[in-house]
Amino acid sequence: MGRLDGKVALVTGGARGQGAAEATLLAAEGATVYLTDVLDDEGKATAKACGGTFIHHDVSSEAGWNTVVDQVMGEQSRLDVVVNNAGIFFSRALTEMPLADWDRVIAINQTGVFLGMKVAGKAMQAAGNGGSIVNISSVAGMRGGSGAIAYAASKWAVRGMTKVAASELGRYGIRVNSIHPGAIDTPMLQQVPGIEANRERTVRRIPLGRIADPEDIARVVLFLASDDSSYMSGAELTVDGAWMV
Repeated sequence: MGRLDGKVALVTGGARGQGAAEATLLAAEGATVYLTDVLDDEGKATAKACGGTFIHHDVSSEAGWNTVVDQVMGEQSRLDVVVNNAGIFFSRALTEMPLADWDRVIAINQTGVFLGMKVAGKAMQAAGNGGSIVNISSVAGMRGGSGAIAYAASKWAVRGMTKVAASELGRYGIRVNSIHPGAIDTPMLQQVPGIEANRERTVRRIPLGRIADPEDIARVVLFLASDDSSYMSGAELTVDGAWMV
């Protein structure tokens, strides 16, 4: 018996890295998994490997969200788990940040989560089965850092939006929680200034002594998706090896 037997899950940004690990684990635990991304070839390969269904999806588009959720509901008549995982990182100093890059980060990392909670939350309400929404934020949503003004703004927003959604959707049995990963060994890590170039120094700063694997986050997603966390909502779980303590 899997911990998600009979449940239907949707994971955004599921083509590779952390999202792929999340989709794979949820499927292994019995969920019917839909994974979405703009990376079609990688998304299809991940879906084939885990037995899921891939859908091309721009999370910053409300029409795109409506199309994805309509497909899931049309095929399954329910949606139990949504993992708002899709995100991008762009590093630039505050005074040098181009508005176009700011807007792109906010559109994907922040507006994408808002739309996911709005559209999927409405479908969950209509289905009447409750559900769990897991929003992937970051330690950058807990503490400021140089060179990540747009990313930090988006991740702090995810933290706040999670709490508002938990308050509003709780009456429908829908739980909403956020996860705040630290350094995770994914392609995005290579974009963070200084971490890859000084990997050993980064590891020394982490009390648990290692950079996390995507599966470390996937296991926390599974916990929040499952009934094991049935009385948790509005929580923020930092998963960073005590890096930011």
